[in-house]
Amino acid sequence: MTTSTRLADHIGFSARYEHRARRAIVASATTVALVLIFILNPDAALVYATNMFGSLRTPGEPAFIAAHRGDRAHFPENTLPALEAVLHSDFDFVETDIQLTADAVPVLFHDETVDRTTNGTGLLAAKTLAEVKALDAGSWYSREFVFLQVPTLDEFLEVFEGSKKKAMLELKGVWTPDQVRIVTELVYAHGVQNRVIFEAFDYDTLTSLDDVAPTFPRVLIQRYLPDDPVALANQFGVIAILTSYASVEEQPDAVAEMHAAGLGLILYTLNKKGKWSDALDLGVDGIITDKPSSLDSWLAKNAPGT
Repeated sequence: MTTSTRLADHIGFSARYEHRARRAIVASATTVALVLIFILNPDAALVYATNMFGSLRTPGEPAFIAAHRGDRAHFPENTLPALEAVLHSDFDFVETDIQLTADAVPVLFHDETVDRTTNGTGLLAAKTLAEVKALDAGSWYSREFVFLQVPTLDEFLEVFEGSKKKAMLELKGVWTPDQVRIVTELVYAHGVQNRVIFEAFDYDTLTSLDDVAPTFPRVLIQRYLPDDPVALANQFGVIAILTSYASVEEQPDAVAEMHAAGLGLILYTLNKKGKWSDALDLGVDGIITDKPSSLDSWLAKNAPGT
């Protein structure tokens, strides 16, 4: 490598570093301002959060679409091609999963083990980033994607920041405040904190999120709705509950109850046209689906106002 080449590389690195540093300073200032607003007016947090997925829907009104683990109908789930396809589409949200490697690097991966979607075996959490990066995460889906890697959260945010989309990031398993901080610092470093919603099944994880990043909107995932979903949502300070269609079908009044409290209700993972129609009739606010292109086309033909 020539001296001029090394100098050019150094200048390029310095420029990127300075750009990241400026974004981090702006993000920190924004966070402080938001925290002050929320302290002075607690209701502002709810207003800020619900703006993430728009106004609450009425029965028949089209729900927002979140592409489950990216566009997994056409690409291997939770890979950059699947996620980038959504970023270049008309869909509202991209949805993905986050776990930590053994050396505490956040990667986009759903299962506890790597067996189903890579050529490896064993627990993801027991593998270092280097070991995870050595896995083939695409050939299980198609020969077209052989040697595709598991992406890091940093790699995803690098492409996400250039889009205008919003992201629903599910923290898989149980997360401590220090572990949550690893993720939120990356989000701030990329300057996308105003376009991210965190999701979690685990109550302790939601508490960690509230401790570390109270200004981020949060969604509680529940396979089955409790008798009083509003009380549960308020207990953990979430803006919505993400649940199954079957659960809402058993408690159809839950949608109106959540909306009356200024809270949203989102369904996962809904892939059938018949269920889409029923879901809109209930007035749910969002649908997470493995078939975002099909749902988008269906909404264009069947939902009023689209």
